[in-house]
Amino acid sequence: MSTVALITGAASGIGAAVARRLSSRGVRCVLVDLDGEGVERLAKEVDGAWLAADVSSEEASQEAVALAESRYGRLDLVHLNAGITGRVDFAEFDLARYRKVVGVNVDGVVFGVQASVPLLARSGGGAIVATASLAGLVAFAGDPIYTMTKHAVVGLVRALAEPLAAQNIRISAVCPGFTDTPLVAEAREMFVNAGFPLLAAGDVAAAVESAFYADTPGTLLIVQPGRQPVPYRYSGVPGPAGGQRPPGAD
Repeated sequence: MSTVALITGAASGIGAAVARRLSSRGVRCVLVDLDGEGVERLAKEVDGAWLAADVSSEEASQEAVALAESRYGRLDLVHLNAGITGRVDFAEFDLARYRKVVGVNVDGVVFGVQASVPLLARSGGGAIVATASLAGLVAFAGDPIYTMTKHAVVGLVRALAEPLAAQNIRISAVCPGFTDTPLVAEAREMFVNAGFPLLAAGDVAAAVESAFYADTPGTLLIVQPGRQPVPYRYSGVPGPAGGQRPPGAD
């Protein structure tokens, strides 16, 4: 029985690299992207199914999961990768742009989890990996709204780790540094001229595959050029002076 994966933002960059990597291992892929021509082209390359859709819509995730079930009968791996940069100027605030960024980067992950968990559970369990960013762990002043959305993704992954593990579903995130994808295309020359190394999409795809099988629920894998992916560790926060635990924490 073949493993089945659902990948969003799959037409290019990290998502496409993950699709190629998994399909080379015999995984059947369901690919989702707003770029209909691009996602169809890649689906033909990897012999997968495809859906042209906007992940900021709840219906898109429901349709993608339904496609996985109708085409392959199960779902084992989910890579919630679709994302866009912020580019929201607080001096001249663009509400429509703000809503779009939050819709893709946050709602797309929330809707993806909500839609995929029932089929993952019916398939005996599986794994979800979200593409976050180093901007989900540190403050990136160059794009505050993007930073906010990626912090939200990290927080969601950490908070869902325990309840999903009870359903035999692992959830984790990859947190790559600057990666040579269409998201940084406009700034690529600046990085090259400065001698700053960019990750290749394939480097991140390898980390995504590793994250699917991470032993610890809620793992956050930092991916940086020239380094092996490493889990990020948060320090604990001080509790009440008396050492009490919050209700329901046990």
